[in-house]
Amino acid sequence: MTQATATATATTTPPRDLDWAEELNLATDRARHALIALRRIDGHWCGELEGDTILESEFVLLLAFLGRADDSRVDRAANFLRLKQQTDGGWSNYPGGPGEISVSVKAYFALKIAGDSADAPHMERAATLIHKLGGAEATNSFTRFYLAILGQLPYSACASVPAELILLPRWFAFNVYAMSAWSRTIFVPLSVVDAYKPVTVLPESMHIRELFLDSPEKPRWPAKPTAKWFSWTNFFLGIDWALKKFERFRLTPLRGWAVRKAVRWMRERSRDGESDGIGAIFPPIVYHAIVLKALGVPATDPEMQWVLGQLDDLSIEEGSTLRLQPCKSPVWDTALSLIGAADAGQPADSEEITTAVQWLLDREVRTAGDWSKTVRGVEPGGWFFEYRNTHYPDVDDTAMVLIALARAGHATRDAALPAVHRAINWLVAMQNTNGGWGAFDRNIENEVLEKVPFADHNAMLDPACPDISARALESLSHYGYRIGQEPVDRAVRFVLGRQEESGAWFGRWGVNYIYGTWQVLVGLAAVGFDMSTPVVRRAVRWLKDVQNADGGWGESCLSYDDPTQAGIGESTASQTAWALLGLLAAGEAESVEVRAGVEYLIGTQNREGTWDEEPFTGTGFPRVFYLKYHMYPVYFPLMALARYAQSQVESRNVTTDRLRLHSTF
Repeated sequence: MTQATATATATTTPPRDLDWAEELNLATDRARHALIALRRIDGHWCGELEGDTILESEFVLLLAFLGRADDSRVDRAANFLRLKQQTDGGWSNYPGGPGEISVSVKAYFALKIAGDSADAPHMERAATLIHKLGGAEATNSFTRFYLAILGQLPYSACASVPAELILLPRWFAFNVYAMSAWSRTIFVPLSVVDAYKPVTVLPESMHIRELFLDSPEKPRWPAKPTAKWFSWTNFFLGIDWALKKFERFRLTPLRGWAVRKAVRWMRERSRDGESDGIGAIFPPIVYHAIVLKALGVPATDPEMQWVLGQLDDLSIEEGSTLRLQPCKSPVWDTALSLIGAADAGQPADSEEITTAVQWLLDREVRTAGDWSKTVRGVEPGGWFFEYRNTHYPDVDDTAMVLIALARAGHATRDAALPAVHRAINWLVAMQNTNGGWGAFDRNIENEVLEKVPFADHNAMLDPACPDISARALESLSHYGYRIGQEPVDRAVRFVLGRQEESGAWFGRWGVNYIYGTWQVLVGLAAVGFDMSTPVVRRAVRWLKDVQNADGGWGESCLSYDDPTQAGIGESTASQTAWALLGLLAAGEAESVEVRAGVEYLIGTQNREGTWDEEPFTGTGFPRVFYLKYHMYPVYFPLMALARYAQSQVESRNVTTDRLRLHSTF
């Protein structure tokens, strides 16, 4: 018995009295009005997307590299960094998490650039923690490049990122299109940085030599070799050693050609009007600016000003602080808001629905992006995550928009039908050979690539995962796809094969097992899977077992490092909503656990009609980078309340019909 059910009557379902129904409807209506009030002037939604402090730190490091250490934004970003320092002296990649070495080193370095002295108490605490974590030499590959461009360690201590890789054909196992889209957009500009090896010399007062346990000039491998005589790690480390030797003796005859092609590749994917910067995400935009400086492009050049303008668009100034978003999430937020509004009864022909639908349709992808290198014979379609990112539509956003159009009652209307057909065809074509779906590309699953020295950011691949695969199933179900059809059956087999022993599913794009289990249960139910089977009942049992005593659900990012922490954490509105949506899909509307979860949401709703939520419940790269979607505690709880309310109406209707039938006889 769960903690929640221990306090409830085990033999009877709590009565659905009128007061309860009114309270439920009132809470749902408040949430719907709150959601509608958050619309932008043109009808779309976009909440803040919050990451950890590497964003502010790297922005300060970039400004220092560009010779702008005296920029007023440095002080404001430093103010934000000081606010985020933890009691252990370091900085974490999610609130409440342990101090992380790369995050902490970059924050410390940024504060040194802002003028903080190494003997200040908060800096001494930070340095002590960094030493305990292995010193600045223990940072990851990307952090080392920041240290190198600012003269804190030599490039020989960084992993080689050979520009020549862009010359390799697609049939070659290690070509640039064999890595994930987000790694690709970082790797290509970073390879140019590695080729030029630019350095901005900082004043001695800004140096961070005190963070190193050993001399930063001491030669070292960019990663540790394994004990085996042959391993892929050792193989790539050997290549790294050879590349450094070739560079030292200028034995790189293809380097100039490769660099020119890499720069052209980068610029093609960051055209104004097509993209909010390369990949439309913070890290490659920063490297774009570093590349331009390395190429000698002046600060007054329109391209440099445009690139830096994309970073300005990600900045949020509040009081004396400055923080940055990793990107913006308008397509994602608008699709989910549409679903929430429609679930709560917003009419299909209302201005709120029709303008949001048109806003999404206007952002359909109609050009072939990187995905087309490996997926042939399908017309471009689908949607991306940000405002403009035409080279990188993704499966998750495309699936969510298809769901939104269907639930909002617009999928079969003339204005949407062509885009819907293209998106369905594109979505099916993106299915991996193993039956699942990844995010941006098809079959990016060569695990050998995770052994290269610069792949320590845990994001080199884009493998199929249960949560996206199940969401693809849910979206296709709205357009007639069911069990018995080949794409569905392959996807179901993939998903069932990824179930954990506990009964849960791993969540790649949300924290974590609660997220994955919710989406799989919804996806299976949508395509007509038998929800009474043991595989489903195990998942239901797991969700009930991890329910908190307050009726809610929660899970920390810690579960990515320690799976024994799956489903454990303080209750949050978004994770409670996910658990409820999963249980409702599994036919558990009348369970005491669902009732307790709904009561938790109603009891924690604030005066504005939304919910307060501090923990990060979104995932960028597991174990490396996490996210807080500020609109998650708005539309997800609304969906849960609205669908629960609908289940109660359906239950009452069934009861009424039975009573009428009984009275007839």
